[in-house]
Amino acid sequence: MTEDDFLSALRSQRLLAIVRGSDADASLDTVLTLVRSGIGLVEVSLTGADALGVVERARAALGPDAIVGAGTVLTTEDARRAADAGAAFAVTPGVTDAVAACRGLGLPVLAGALTPTEVAAALTEGATAVKLFPASLGGVAHLRALRAPFPDVPFVPVGGIDADAARAYLAAGALAVGVGSPLIGDAADGGDAATAGHEALVGRAARFRRLVPVES
Repeated sequence: MTEDDFLSALRSQRLLAIVRGSDADASLDTVLTLVRSGIGLVEVSLTGADALGVVERARAALGPDAIVGAGTVLTTEDARRAADAGAAFAVTPGVTDAVAACRGLGLPVLAGALTPTEVAAALTEGATAVKLFPASLGGVAHLRALRAPFPDVPFVPVGGIDADAARAYLAAGALAVGVGSPLIGDAADGGDAATAGHEALVGRAARFRRLVPVES
């Protein structure tokens, strides 16, 4: 996936699902259910169980066009392992060595930043887009303030975002939003897996997709 492809996917999908699970099989089932429910961008956090295995298995199950990436990428080694696992993109919580490493590997990277200094640093290191994290600290007002000096930066707020907040951030100019537990619930820990067909997860995905529809 090229950087332009990743930006286009963020722009059209407008929603990045974040999967962080204690059960690798449940995490895989969660990724597959999300994609089959119309959530086309999924990040699997490296802090979850066998996260890179989940990425690799998901890409194998969904095909090469699946947009499944690795999150919480902190180091150069993390970046290399994510690329080897077939991650379509990488996400970092901050401006670390991983940002430049991903750029060197040809892996689009969504780099975490909160302050103007961090946003500038992320851009200098070659970030494809900037993950405004944790977005809940400053809310929509903080995004608007950052967009004044950085009007052309593609921002993706992450952290504490439910469906209603997602719409507010998008209205304020975010390219997309990243959503974790309000969408995933306990599915990646095996909770929703106990119910046939992941009904609860499918229902949440449908609600998010109704409120944040794909843009053509």
